[in-house]
Amino acid sequence: MAGKAAAPGTAVLLVTANVGSLFDDPENLQKNWLREFYQVVHTHRPHFLALHCQEFGGKNYEASMSHVDKFVRELLSGDAMKEYNRARVYLDENYESQEHFTALGSFYFLHESLKNISQFDFKAKKYKKVTGKEIYSDTLDSTPMLEKEKFPQDYFPECKWSRKGFIRTRWCLADCAFDLVNIHLFHDASNLVAWETSPSVYSGIRHKALGYVLDRIIDQRFEKASYFVFGDFNFRLDSKSVVETLCTKATMQTVRAADTNEVVKLIFRESDNDRKVMLQLEKKLFDYFNQEVFRDDNGTALLEFDKELSVFKDRLYELDISFPPSYPYSEDSSQGRQYMNTRCPAWCDRVLMSPSAKELILRGSDASATRGPPARPPCSTRSHVLRQLHRQTRLSATARRPAPHVASARTALRTSLTYLTVVSARVTSSRNIGIF
Repeated sequence: MAGKAAAPGTAVLLVTANVGSLFDDPENLQKNWLREFYQVVHTHRPHFLALHCQEFGGKNYEASMSHVDKFVRELLSGDAMKEYNRARVYLDENYESQEHFTALGSFYFLHESLKNISQFDFKAKKYKKVTGKEIYSDTLDSTPMLEKEKFPQDYFPECKWSRKGFIRTRWCLADCAFDLVNIHLFHDASNLVAWETSPSVYSGIRHKALGYVLDRIIDQRFEKASYFVFGDFNFRLDSKSVVETLCTKATMQTVRAADTNEVVKLIFRESDNDRKVMLQLEKKLFDYFNQEVFRDDNGTALLEFDKELSVFKDRLYELDISFPPSYPYSEDSSQGRQYMNTRCPAWCDRVLMSPSAKELILRGSDASATRGPPARPPCSTRSHVLRQLHRQTRLSATARRPAPHVASARTALRTSLTYLTVVSARVTSSRNIGIF
């Protein structure tokens, strides 16, 4: 839909979080996560809030059902959300259907002050007014207010049972239409395989799946609109290049299985210094001796190896990253600032947007911050377009989660906590842009 945007300064908050571990330890991780989520909402006070969750319900969905229900009830009725009088919740709970189950959960909250908001019915091909609070789960595949697909098995044949796919909804604020896509792409099944080539074979699988989603949301079935794609992309650093850089002067020892002669471990040792072990690499082990490399200066030195998005440089845009890799932080609440030694740290959780969606945000950044619920002002300028702020706020002693990191384009903000990546912006435009 082309046309006038929402009223200048309409505050939109986009949040993505892989929440699988929250349901394994609801008493600790879930409570701490909700507290931080509520703080983000309180800070930015959006009119329209979208929360995209992946691995919703955890690894054992059936055993976590009671925790899932409690989590949803808390989000819908908690005091922190009382100003949001309309909501739509879409939960893929059909774990018994391996052909369709994606474990995605999409939450949309509308502030009581927000007027003229509607949601697209993909079957009737028209917008409908949003009233009340509704939850959809068992009937998700037949719900006309969204499109849901699980990626075909042949996209990732190495994984016998994958839950990767996407959910798409479309919204209209005033006359400004935009798609919100919750996505979960394929992971790296083996560090050893990822290390073999540059780019890795897994990178190619993710490119294929993401390309399919982008083609799907701009095909001829519906009128084109701006789109935001945010979720767990599982984007990884170029493993071969990272290892070569971290272990430039190291010698490599190869360990093979006695029965199959298959490579099962790589050990990189310093040439001198008593041949100190720098890195050990196995299928599910990435044990580098100095994790500070991934945290120093927010991991800026590693961004040159973050290459997967470059394939879509003409189709997807992203605010500058100014926080350390968001994965894989320890799931032990007493070690929240440490990375697990299972994978090379990477920026897996992203909030991406089409060229026209970027224009909505950047134009909205010039809007007055006094319209609607107030937003926190930026604190420092790094360039003429993006304002970036890195702040470290220690959470409570019981939480010990990594501190938030923020990048902003005036009022447009991008934040990352553990399992919580955020973009906050004010959306406005005179016309939707022709390049979607």
